[in-house]
Amino acid sequence: MALESIKEGLTTHFRIITKHKFGTFGALVLLFFSIIAIFAPYIAPHTPWETLRTSAGKLALLKPPSGEFLLGTTAMGRDLFSQMIFATRTTVYIGFVSGMISIIIGANIGLISGFSGGKLDEVLMRFTDIVWGMPFLPFIIILISLFGRKLEFVILAICLVIWRSSARVIRAQTLAIKQRQFILAAKARGCSNLRIIYRHIMPNILPLLILYTAFNIAWSVIAEAGASFLGFGDPTNLSWGGILFSLWISSKIRVAWWWFAAPAICIILLVSALVFISRSYEEVANPRLRKR
Repeated sequence: MALESIKEGLTTHFRIITKHKFGTFGALVLLFFSIIAIFAPYIAPHTPWETLRTSAGKLALLKPPSGEFLLGTTAMGRDLFSQMIFATRTTVYIGFVSGMISIIIGANIGLISGFSGGKLDEVLMRFTDIVWGMPFLPFIIILISLFGRKLEFVILAICLVIWRSSARVIRAQTLAIKQRQFILAAKARGCSNLRIIYRHIMPNILPLLILYTAFNIAWSVIAEAGASFLGFGDPTNLSWGGILFSLWISSKIRVAWWWFAAPAICIILLVSALVFISRSYEEVANPRLRKR
């Protein structure tokens, strides 16, 4: 029964995404980057920090894309294609982990706040308002500066900020659902508050959770890229933002267009793919958007 339920759930979500052509495109792009992230060591022909030489034996400094160097090389003679492969693993990892943790935080705050009401609701929403008042990227940079530039602290800093939007929307949805008859019937049967929240309310906001999970992953990718570009990323784990930072400090941004183009295009593609996937769930999360 459990396997059948999982299979049915996956089939439903597959239909929701593939119903829209942009959702299908987003899913394919996400799958593409995920495969690269998983098999990065087997795909990259070189290590990210290996200094290369041309076939003539000279250092391969700032070589444009060619048959020898697929995406060109950096000012230090490093293969940009290999760097992009390994950077994809870091960026996708940070995006997914930060996005999942932040939606767990936001969903729980929204569900508990909306269902409980009263003083607890007031306290949780005022705390959310305070987090909303914090500037997004500057606050993340401050947190990274305080905690350190290690990968886990970068993820922690992003999670502490990015949950705020999902918490408010999920609270609003919970306030509407808790007035329905099946929730009142569950209360009358003596179901505990936790059972009502997680067994009765949460399944009814699942499309909204998936929608905001995709949004949170997208914002996590943007936040990490911005922080790394400003020099606050993990120096031991190369990311797309870290590649842009290396370009910036090399002062070659006007001559090495390929060094800028590769990470910039990948950031745009991944964020757009996640937004397209989230849009696929909008009609499910908000029936008023459905075509008549």
